[in-house]
Amino acid sequence: MIKAYKAGYPANGKPFPDGAMMAKVHWNAKVNPGEPGAPTIPGPQHDVDLMVKDSKRFADSGGWGYGAFEYNAASDTFTPATFKDKPPQGNDAKCGFACHTAVKTKDYVFTDYAHR
Repeated sequence: MIKAYKAGYPANGKPFPDGAMMAKVHWNAKVNPGEPGAPTIPGPQHDVDLMVKDSKRFADSGGWGYGAFEYNAASDTFTPATFKDKPPQGNDAKCGFACHTAVKTKDYVFTDYAHR
């Protein structure tokens, strides 16, 4: 994934290579009033989303396998996301594919990376 990032993926128009893996940690934002400008900072953790590129194994979902896990702060554990979560998630490797078809031209990846 580091080589893909350095090569300019996905902005270079090429698909990510097989074996690429991504994790996106979501926090509920909060404001830190004690800092100048009251910046928005990460608050309590919400969930974790995962993607892995394997064009053979996940050929029917753009070459990507997806996973989403909700975080429970009280027990400090993760559980697979369900249809009751926002957004609703199935418990299979295609759970994120429906939403990610909106960015097919970016190899199904929403995240834009900072200028390199």
